[in-house]
Amino acid sequence: MYRKILVALENGPADTRLLPHIAEFARRLGSDLLLLHVADGWAARNYDQLNLAASDEMKADQDYLQARAQQLVSTGLKAEILLALGNPPNEIVKAAEANGCDLIALASHGHKLFADIVHGSTIDRVRHNTTIPLLVVSAKPKA
Repeated sequence: MYRKILVALENGPADTRLLPHIAEFARRLGSDLLLLHVADGWAARNYDQLNLAASDEMKADQDYLQARAQQLVSTGLKAEILLALGNPPNEIVKAAEANGCDLIALASHGHKLFADIVHGSTIDRVRHNTTIPLLVVSAKPKA
């Protein structure tokens, strides 16, 4: 059913909750994984337009993705990586569609209304701009 799952990683603590769920899900379904991180700093957002060199942040993000993929591959899963640059919700949708993904997995921080207004909601923007199903895992550990 889900042959290829895009896993949107933040390069942060939420990933430690998301990855075990998705790894087990992929293992049971025989799914391939596409690990995506969207670098959205100034250099990343202006990389192509200004012909910039990769920033230290972008290099660290690439290394992070590679390390996570190696961990998954060492357990028998198939995992590719993609570092995208720009606006996270837009790039998540674009990458999922361009790579033939049939599920998008993300971590939810569980912000309340005010925090979502201030910080925005990547999940909300992704779900309104794709027909690909979403799997949302809470970044908060159980109490």
